[in-house]
Amino acid sequence: MDERIVIDPRVCHGKPIIRGTRMPVAFVVGSLAGGMSFEDIEREYGLTREDILAALRFAGELVEQEQFHPLPTREQDAQEYSFLACLKTRPPTQSSQH
Repeated sequence: MDERIVIDPRVCHGKPIIRGTRMPVAFVVGSLAGGMSFEDIEREYGLTREDILAALRFAGELVEQEQFHPLPTREQDAQEYSFLACLKTRPPTQSSQH
């Protein structure tokens, strides 16, 4: 984790923040996503370009660690998904054991 990002349960309920501030990483990333420029964030929130880049790196690392499993969107897909899930949990039958 970048040294500019801190997670402390006593500050902002343990959400990742920029060191020396109470500025959550999510707020920085959300501000960029909402159309603010680096310069806007630097001016409005007193952060440096390095702080903003650290927030983006942290968010990127977090997303990289996530696993995504799409859920079925149609009834047929849902039935197939349920059937396959049952097969995974069903104990092997005597005929399948050697």
